[in-house]
Amino acid sequence: MSAANQQERLLIYNEQRNWFLAGLIEGEGSLCVSIKKHDISRFGYLVDPEFFLYQHKIRRSLLEMAQQVFGTGRIFPKHGNEDVLVYAIVSQKRIRELILPFYEKYMTFSSKKRDYQFFKEIVFSLENKEHLNPHGLIEIVKKAYQMNHSGKQRKRPIEEVIRRILRDYTPDTSLLNSEDIVRSQ
Repeated sequence: MSAANQQERLLIYNEQRNWFLAGLIEGEGSLCVSIKKHDISRFGYLVDPEFFLYQHKIRRSLLEMAQQVFGTGRIFPKHGNEDVLVYAIVSQKRIRELILPFYEKYMTFSSKKRDYQFFKEIVFSLENKEHLNPHGLIEIVKKAYQMNHSGKQRKRPIEEVIRRILRDYTPDTSLLNSEDIVRSQ
């Protein structure tokens, strides 16, 4: 077998593996934007985009494959259920460089496309430092609250988060209007 033929087989193998991983991510993956209360932060919250992939511990090799494909991330037991393992990438830089391009290429038909779009916008908003002003942070929070709309709900109502962000500013009352928030979702 020639070197060119071996190289072609490797490319085909890698492409097939990536499509398989895309299916795994569709079923067992999650794009999440955590909004964590953080008293010493300028506006009282930290925003963290995160990528997760879940599997039962007997299928750890699938998470290791994802780790090999992306070349980063860590695998650990899920809090509260040691039988489930989590593969996580939480670095904004790695998410921007690896996860977003992977989604663009391999997740075209994803049922989670809406969540991905909000996630991508949030990642770029953070990169552009829009979270450093209260109105930029509020726009990020609104997008995060629109993600995973039919799934797990947020711990705090969005109005509470927005009030805390605006606590030292003269609020724009339209930012606090829950009807506007709901309509934008």
